[in-house]
Amino acid sequence: MNDFDPTTFLPDDLLDRIRERAPIHDRENTFPQQDLEDLRDAGYLSILVPTERGGAGLGLAEAAILQQRLAGAAPATALAINMHLVWTGVAKVFSDRGVPGLEFVQDGAVAGEVFAFGISEGGNDLVLFGSDTDAVPDGDGGYAFTGTKIFTSLAPVWTRLGLHGLDTTSADAPQLVFAFIDRTDAVTTSDDWDTLGMRATQSRTTRLDGAVAEADHVVRRIPPGPSPDPIVFGIFSVFEILLASVYTGIAHRALELAVATAQKRHSKKTGAAYSQDPDIRWRIADMSIAYDALPPQIAALARDVDDRVDHGARWFPLLSGVKHRAITMAKQVVDEAMLVAGGGSYFSANELSRLYRDVLAGAFHPSDPESAHSTAASALLGPIES
Repeated sequence: MNDFDPTTFLPDDLLDRIRERAPIHDRENTFPQQDLEDLRDAGYLSILVPTERGGAGLGLAEAAILQQRLAGAAPATALAINMHLVWTGVAKVFSDRGVPGLEFVQDGAVAGEVFAFGISEGGNDLVLFGSDTDAVPDGDGGYAFTGTKIFTSLAPVWTRLGLHGLDTTSADAPQLVFAFIDRTDAVTTSDDWDTLGMRATQSRTTRLDGAVAEADHVVRRIPPGPSPDPIVFGIFSVFEILLASVYTGIAHRALELAVATAQKRHSKKTGAAYSQDPDIRWRIADMSIAYDALPPQIAALARDVDDRVDHGARWFPLLSGVKHRAITMAKQVVDEAMLVAGGGSYFSANELSRLYRDVLAGAFHPSDPESAHSTAASALLGPIES
């Protein structure tokens, strides 16, 4: 970790190209195809794949640093790639712990496949612990999935969709089924992504009508509800840490822009740079103090996942907590940066204006603020008495 150089995987010239394209995709509401191609060529899709399977062999701790760096250039690109990295991260959690079943994800990532995340469903606040999607066994170990998934990032380009559904017909039903499907005629991607921010993720609605996961791509069958199964821990840990990383990267970029603006703006009253104004200095210091807390927290939790530290039941408040703190901090920092930059930041062409819209998406990712607080309260006070 001490020798890790993020510029090896995200060199400055690559980030410069990605940053230049970000406002175009935001304005035109298009997917950053060239970003994806450049990142694929740089081996970024397989950074979490072990070297023995052809990947870069990085840990979650290094991936978190890279995602912060990528988000500073193009938040929506980073968030979209996050969803692919979640599945390769889960595969790493499995392989690190000697659990078979996701080797095809690692091999696919090395081959250039793009894995999307099909868990979210409208109105399903159970998230990982339940599903409104029907999973019907085909008798040969495979499943046909019928239902609707929302916020499917990478919608125009994914080659395999990792998803879950509920099997209500087998002898041991109900069982949650986690599996991967290919893009076929049984999958319909709606062109419905027209949002306030994070527009380039193209996280469109996905409708499944008997979409088949073959037996060798059915990863897990577990009872609904909280579970110690590695699929639950793998998804939750990697998802929360990488999400926290993206929004922390946004905050870092907002702080950079605020500092640069304060140094070049001058007061008509005094002629001095805004960087000499005590109120501006306090505001930027407050932003820095808030931001500085998050990178070490993310790094510590990511290393614990990599090192297979057993926090037991504490894992869930730790993970939901760091994600919640990251999005709360990032929104605060971007708010403050807008004030430092002044009225010019209100124009849509200003980078801070885009960051302001992008950062708002953080509150809608699991764990949402209510879930994070409920998890923390239950860990400290026990469950609510019935």
